[in-house]
Amino acid sequence: MTLCKLSLRNARRQARDYLVYLVTVILSAALIHAFNGLVFSQELQALSSFMSSLLLITALVSAVVIAIMGWLIRYILNFMLSRRSKELGTYILIGLENGQVARLFFLENLAVGAVALGAGLLLGGLFFQILRAITLSLFHMPYTFRLSASPKAVALTIAYFAVIYLLALRSCGKRLRRMQICDLLSYDRQGEEEVIRKGRSRRRVFSASLICGIAGTLLLLTGSVLFGIVGAALVIFFLYGFFLSFSSGVPAYFNARPGKKYGTHTLLVFRTLSFKLGTMGMTMATVALLFTGTIVSEGAGLLFGALFESRVEGTTCCDIFIGTEDGRPADFGPYLEYIEENVPLRDARQYRLYQGETRQMTDYLLEHTAYYAYYAYDPLMAYSDYAALRAMLGYPEAPGEPGRYIIHCMEYLEDALEDYDTGVSVGGNALSPGTIYTEPFSQKLWDGNGRGFVLVVPDECLSSRPVSHSVYAAMTVEPLSEADYGRLKEIHDSASFGEGYSQDYFLLAKDAVAREYASVSASTIFPLFYLALVLTMVSATILTVQQLSQGPRFAQQFGLLEKLGMDRREMARTLRRQLAVYYAMPAVPPLLISVPLLVAMGNSFEPGVISGAWQMAGILGVTLGLFFLIYLVYILTAYSSLRRSVLPD
Repeated sequence: MTLCKLSLRNARRQARDYLVYLVTVILSAALIHAFNGLVFSQELQALSSFMSSLLLITALVSAVVIAIMGWLIRYILNFMLSRRSKELGTYILIGLENGQVARLFFLENLAVGAVALGAGLLLGGLFFQILRAITLSLFHMPYTFRLSASPKAVALTIAYFAVIYLLALRSCGKRLRRMQICDLLSYDRQGEEEVIRKGRSRRRVFSASLICGIAGTLLLLTGSVLFGIVGAALVIFFLYGFFLSFSSGVPAYFNARPGKKYGTHTLLVFRTLSFKLGTMGMTMATVALLFTGTIVSEGAGLLFGALFESRVEGTTCCDIFIGTEDGRPADFGPYLEYIEENVPLRDARQYRLYQGETRQMTDYLLEHTAYYAYYAYDPLMAYSDYAALRAMLGYPEAPGEPGRYIIHCMEYLEDALEDYDTGVSVGGNALSPGTIYTEPFSQKLWDGNGRGFVLVVPDECLSSRPVSHSVYAAMTVEPLSEADYGRLKEIHDSASFGEGYSQDYFLLAKDAVAREYASVSASTIFPLFYLALVLTMVSATILTVQQLSQGPRFAQQFGLLEKLGMDRREMARTLRRQLAVYYAMPAVPPLLISVPLLVAMGNSFEPGVISGAWQMAGILGVTLGLFFLIYLVYILTAYSSLRRSVLPD
């Protein structure tokens, strides 16, 4: 049999024996190709000028993904080398040279990599269409399926995998060329050595790792960059210290407690766990670190999604929104000249906001909510302006109530203001609280329709009140184009208004804001989920390949148990316990670290982004649900395979 035929035969067998690994490489190649296609898509780049940031961010995340994939492939190739060491040693024993065996190993893994890359490129085209559809939906653009492939994206993906595989195979080839027959025949018995051998040192490291884990998590919750770096270092020490000391401490714990050791099926589970942890301490710690990154990436993606959605809804409800930043007379002339000539309007209005006599509602909200104060007074709006704006925005009519003032606020303030019963005095008129409305009303701005809230009072009450700032609001017939917004922005940036002084104005357009945040969403959320998916698959693959490699050993164990009288149902229950403990070990510490971190991240956002505990619980539920859904697929794959191969019929 020629070397090429032998390589192809071994490649087919390898693809069958390590199917989980092959599928993960295919999916990873598909994701890399899809995101490369997203970066090089001229159609998507043309959606907004802000989409240019997607290229840089995706390139940075892809560099991290490539490093992780390189680590996975190198790890699996070394693992295969250890598992097939006797076979490769036999080839040398029957007359092949080390260089030929190294070339054989190189060719068969190169063939597997080429198949995975080819399948990944085909599947990546479908993944790209999914990303394209999501991106177009963010911009409210219609999606039509159009099969296409970017030569640049294909070439870059091939280059990535060529570098990864060639470097990994070169390292394994060097090792094979240096190894003697005796080294190969005993290579499969080598594993991780226990780093901490003495019981006293083991207990010290275990205690220190727990302290560092708690301290590191608390430092991450502070939100400080410096404390965050120190906290991340402590968390990493915790993960590695915990698994290296815990794996050595399992035997000591059970040996000191014979009752637990010999109870029910604990002995078999304990022996299997201590064996795996004793040879996989570093690997388990690395997987736990990757799982932490996975959960944080997924959760951060959902949190940023909520943040961007909140900003789009709260920044401006009008198609064009221009205002001053103080109470001086406003001159919107340069803007209006361009708008009247180039932008068809459905409706428009100029109006003012006024300074209240007190800031009693501001103080109330500061005391009862997470409100950020901006004004030194409660902002007021004339009822006639309020009614006109509601009609312009298509909101239901809000009838005026004699002797009362209307409260229009952001939704997160409504519950606190339901209990507010304090009247106000405006221009000598005493007004009591009236109806509360919470539709989007440009209240996320410092100089919008109030910061978080505005009090709507009868027009006659405001004759003596000083102006807070002036606003021009308009609704267009067609969505404002990026070109029209760009021209208004040029006018805004070069404007000098008024009689001899330069006055600060702000300019916002609803569609421009939506385009900006859609671009930011695509540039932030997509890469985070991209990274999270790859991290989850890589980590779960390493755990599953390690577990499936123990199939012959498990078969011997369960064969002996059958002879001792254990029935198949009990053996299946024992196998499930083994897998449950094995897969839970690297997943529990990341949960204890990442969940508080995500809660703290959500609480650090501006008020109103996370509206209550239920929304935060929903974000955490989706995050953990997605993570465990993928993880469960790998667990069920391992259980199904082992159940068929190790349990007697």
